[in-house]
Amino acid sequence: MRRLVLVSVLLLAACGREQHPTLTATLTSPTDVSLVWEAEPGTAGQVVEYAHEPDGAYTVLGFVPPDRTSFEHPDLIPRTSFHYRIRSFHGPASPTVDVTLPPGDDVPESDDHAWAEPVTGAGGDRPVRSADAGPADFRAEVRHANGILFTWTDRAQGEEGYLLEVRPAGAADFSVAAQLDPDVRSFGLITLPTEKTATYRVRAYYYGATSNIAHQTTGGDV
Repeated sequence: MRRLVLVSVLLLAACGREQHPTLTATLTSPTDVSLVWEAEPGTAGQVVEYAHEPDGAYTVLGFVPPDRTSFEHPDLIPRTSFHYRIRSFHGPASPTVDVTLPPGDDVPESDDHAWAEPVTGAGGDRPVRSADAGPADFRAEVRHANGILFTWTDRAQGEEGYLLEVRPAGAADFSVAAQLDPDVRSFGLITLPTEKTATYRVRAYYYGATSNIAHQTTGGDV
């Protein structure tokens, strides 16, 4: 699983929300769990999360495309309780930008990556559920052979945050490269080797339906 930059820990309760189609969790070995659910139409994607208690703090395992309906959680701690949920996410995305990085992986010795820290500003005034709330003026500035500074205009109000999404050359789908706080308008990404040439966009997002909580306790030796 690729890295996720979790700038904030998002703890949302499922109470009072429309419920997503049923999620099931199956032990495929003493320490491997397979998750299966039904796709929810009209989403930007789904978030797979787990916690050790049903009402505990959930950790993001991954963001998956809207048509994906399964996820594998392998090599788990033996004899431990795992609770899972799926949440759909929605929201308007910016236009895309294409970036080609210089060859190699050289980074200037003087570069402390301070430029990569998220920058926030005044929030937008357009409800995030409206079509015109997507980020504007999305730009990419190559800082070195594996670093890109992204900037945009925050137009959304009431967003959970922003998702920076990437589609490497040859890939079929976008994936989430970074999960950011609300009102962020600048962020620097340190890229993966597969992202020398890639397409990017940024999305103001909000959560939709939440699944039931599926539970499994691993076996094996502690």
